[in-house]
Amino acid sequence: MFHKVLIANRGEIAVRVIRACRELGLATVAVFSEADRECLHVKLADESVCIGPPAARESYLDIHRVLSAAVVTGADAIHPGYGFLAENSTFAEICEQCKIKFVGPSKGVIDLMGHKARARERMRQAGVPIIPGSGLITTEPDARKAARSLGLPLIIKAAAGGGGKGMRIVRSDDDLARAVSMARAEAEAAFGNGDVYMERYLEEPRHVEIQILADEHGNLVHLGERDCSVQTARHQKLLEESPCIALSPGLRNKLGDSAVRGAKAAGYTNAGTMEFLLGKNNDYYFMEMNTRIQVEHPVTELVTGIDLVKEQLRIAMGERLSLRQRDLTPNGHAMELRITAEDPKRKFAPSAGKIDRLMLPGGPGVRVDTHIYAGYSVPPYYDSLLAKLLVHGRDRVEAIARAERALDEFQIDGVKTTVPFHRELLKNEYFRKGEVFTNFLMLRMGDSM
Repeated sequence: MFHKVLIANRGEIAVRVIRACRELGLATVAVFSEADRECLHVKLADESVCIGPPAARESYLDIHRVLSAAVVTGADAIHPGYGFLAENSTFAEICEQCKIKFVGPSKGVIDLMGHKARARERMRQAGVPIIPGSGLITTEPDARKAARSLGLPLIIKAAAGGGGKGMRIVRSDDDLARAVSMARAEAEAAFGNGDVYMERYLEEPRHVEIQILADEHGNLVHLGERDCSVQTARHQKLLEESPCIALSPGLRNKLGDSAVRGAKAAGYTNAGTMEFLLGKNNDYYFMEMNTRIQVEHPVTELVTGIDLVKEQLRIAMGERLSLRQRDLTPNGHAMELRITAEDPKRKFAPSAGKIDRLMLPGGPGVRVDTHIYAGYSVPPYYDSLLAKLLVHGRDRVEAIARAERALDEFQIDGVKTTVPFHRELLKNEYFRKGEVFTNFLMLRMGDSM
């Protein structure tokens, strides 16, 4: 049991965690950089501590500063949110050494599932389907040999990364050496680890992920799937929905069973997401596991009625899951539209600045998770997410209609946003038919407006 939670994050996820803590009667501590002094999470928390300059490496990514804030304020737990230190195993380990509860899995699990090549091997041993691939690629001859074995096209991936960084698609032998070099350099810059490996590249798959919850007593359930196939060319998600209309009941059960089996094989606890690629012939393959809460977690909350952040906190306090797999039945259809400070007409280039005017949508089946307000200045230092527009309807048709209505009400003046992009997306005939794959934007919308 703990009583005070420090949120080692910023923006909308920090606000989301503060609200869950308040409903559970837990005191909260916000940390903030000098650029985030006026951010909403600072205003909502019971206490707040400035931990450094605007640069993330000198504030939100500085383990010593974050832990010092926890010690000074007497916090006995830390919720990392997503991004920043959420999947940093050293941070999780030091929290444990300081007798501060890390709201997430253990260091060993983070290390295992954070290294994509080792995670693939563990899943293979557990009987979870994996895409044919290579071991670590360290030399050009290694790359040539693996490419001959796997065949083209193939994809190079960062072994220690995620979020689309360190990934390159190779369609010809002439591009191989350069693609490996670029992937390794990007992986080293992003994750401090330049290890890469190769997989056979699936043409036009869907990106389908399964939400799981696991307590510290061996109980584990999955909460259904989210289709995350609407992505930029850099693999950045823009819209997620549940359920995935491509899944039959039988295939849905198989995916869920595979997710549970894989998470158990990893010794997982707390909330996590097993990510899969779904082929056109209903073949599916494990891609990676995110050992944290996801940006898109509210989609699952809307179709299940379960507060995932409160479940995270309860699990961290040692409580047993009150959920049983047979009792979990999704209801209706939900979507999340990521509203970011980016310009779709300029390949989603960031757009910082002051929000002069803001009007948020509401009404039946509409939820907005955000940290912004009129007069708030969007800093140029961090992720560009401004808000998550969430809708829930009886079916996909009603969810789309609600999303269109909500977008018409959504007014943000002062910065460029993805609101116009989402309006065009929802009108797209292929999207409305559900013919959505990971190359949808490039193929059907040109990856821009």
